[in-house]
This record gives sequence, C-alpha cells and structure tokens, in this order.
Amino acid sequence: QVQLVESGGGLVQPGGSLRLSCVASGTSLSGTFVAWSRQAPGKEREFVASINPAGITYSTQGRFTISRDNAKNLVYLQMNGLKPEDTAVYYCYTNVPSQGQYWGQGTQVIVSS
Repeated sequence: QVQLVESGGGLVQPGGSLRLSCVASGTSLSGTFVAWSRQAPGKEREFVASINPAGITYSTQGRFTISRDNAKNLVYLQMNGLKPEDTAVYYCYTNVPSQGQYWGQGTQVIVSS
C-alpha cells in the first residue's frame, strides 16, 4: 500500500524558514516524479515545486527548493523567506506506475508574527 506522509510544518515568523519532508512507504521516490502543492484557506490548491525522474527541479517560488534523499526515500521542500501569504496546507504527491497518483495528508504551515 502506497502512503505519503508530510511533516515539518508549523508556525514561523515572516522571514523565517521551514523544511518540509515527504516520506513514502510502499513505493520509491527515487527516479520518479514528486511534487509539492499547497492550499491556502478559501483558495484552490496550487502547484509549488516538482522534481522529475532525472532530478530536474522546478519551483514557482524562488524562495523554495525541492530536493530528494534517495537513501531515506524522502523529498524535501526547503522554504526560505516565508511570507504570510505562504500560509497553507502543503501536500506532496507522486505518480506510481500502473497505480496512479498518491497524495499525502498534508502539513500545515502558518506564517505569522
């Protein structure tokens, strides 16, 4: 059974940093597409960052960096210079061949002074 679990969210002051983690069980995150999305209160879910099977990364936020630790079967989202508008629930997801797309349950990030 494929399961993704996010962690690392919390309350942080504007300008601060957080590193979110996404750990997988039942599938490998190495050599596959993994992405982060977020959903702010009252808004639609939006794409944040991704890493493709070749390790090429893309982020809509220059302050955010996605990376992968194959040994730990983890994908990270490093977020720097956080702003109140970054407040959202952050989700990771991946595509598992022949099975479909799997999402984690999300981790809450609150940026507030």
